[in-house]
Amino acid sequence: MKAKMRFSLKAGERIFINGAVLTVSQKVTLSLLNEARFLLESHVLQVSEATTPMRQLYFVVQSLLINPQEAGKVMGAFRKLHEALIQVATDEPAKEALSKVADLVEADRTFEALKLIRTLFEPVEARPAAPVEAAVQAA
Repeated sequence: MKAKMRFSLKAGERIFINGAVLTVSQKVTLSLLNEARFLLESHVLQVSEATTPMRQLYFVVQSLLINPQEAGKVMGAFRKLHEALIQVATDEPAKEALSKVADLVEADRTFEALKLIRTLFEPVEARPAAPVEAAVQAA
């Protein structure tokens, strides 16, 4: 059987797979041989780091992957925040990317959605945040 995904973890590092949190006691290389929802600890955004609307969107989508049992509640928060971001997005590439994020989340492809949101951190966060924050609070 051919491995679909292979990665190495350092001692003490965590990985989130299908809602389970795993930690390793020594350096290890893992191979996922089938489809699984996973997130490496280095890609996990802490709540204290969700300081902008785009990072908050990332945090919400991350929650879908880490806590799939809470998906019903989290999807409501995702839709509300996503809609607010779409309304205030000023450039077409950002709007297209945000639309693609919604499509990925709805298709249960959260890891891909997270990767796409990360690409929006710098370009979107470089702009003044006041209109975005106002729209998020109003939504």
